[in-house]
Amino acid sequence: MGVSAASIDSAQLASLRDRFPRAFSRSPRERAVLVALLLGVLAFVTFCLWRFDATPARIINGMDRFAKIAGALFPPTPGDAFRDLLKAMLESIGMAFLGTLIAALIAVPLGFLGARNVLPIHLIRFPIRRSFDFLRGVDALVWALVYVRAVGLGPLAGVLAIATTDVGIFAKLFAEAIENVERRQVEGVRAAGGNAIQTVRFGILPQVLPIMLSNVLYMFESNTRSATILGIIGAGGIGFALSDRIRAHRWDEVGFIILMIVVVVAVIDFLSHILRTKVIKAGTGRPLVEAGNPGSSRR
Repeated sequence: MGVSAASIDSAQLASLRDRFPRAFSRSPRERAVLVALLLGVLAFVTFCLWRFDATPARIINGMDRFAKIAGALFPPTPGDAFRDLLKAMLESIGMAFLGTLIAALIAVPLGFLGARNVLPIHLIRFPIRRSFDFLRGVDALVWALVYVRAVGLGPLAGVLAIATTDVGIFAKLFAEAIENVERRQVEGVRAAGGNAIQTVRFGILPQVLPIMLSNVLYMFESNTRSATILGIIGAGGIGFALSDRIRAHRWDEVGFIILMIVVVVAVIDFLSHILRTKVIKAGTGRPLVEAGNPGSSRR
């Protein structure tokens, strides 16, 4: 039974304050730490604004020029290059598809090697897991710059850049999914006399395959957007056409390319979301968020 605040006299309140000081206020040390953190954040923000020369005059002038550019985007028109732009857009979609597919095929065995319940030897598993961090820690844009120098301009560099980054992402997600499988199904296969390969095939893979497919579908949709950016640095696709039009100040065509990218990404996003939902529900009988899909936390 609770006690109302009106029924507590000053002596009881003082006694409660002595017994439970954290319930009434922060300690002087905690207040000092909080103030120091707030001052530190404020000082860092002030330094960044000063270092980046983020003055009100510069921002106002920049917004004025941006408004003029935004106005020049309308009405959007492909000019006489509609077929070339369509071909470039399909090229970007192909880059995203091939890069995602290659990464997924490589990441499946790596994911098993990085899972604690499949490879319990820490000395072997540790460098494998850290290699995942290295691959996904370097952005695809950086890998694209490297591959453009290595294999030359064109969509091949974009495919390799997407695949390299996604290998690290997929392998980490796959390993975590494998580590969280239901043990009873795995133990059931072993109890029936299954060897290591059969345990993976019939005890682990059926549980994680829907989540793996869901992750791959989500990353394909995300990589479609990334492919448009990679093209700007010479990896081919619609990004190269966009960069070319921006340099030439052909803003009406830039507007058409941006509109094309938005429509294509929206369609792929819609179809991918439907497929991810069906795959997860068919495999686990649970909603998409409960299955641990990265799209549920990144949106």
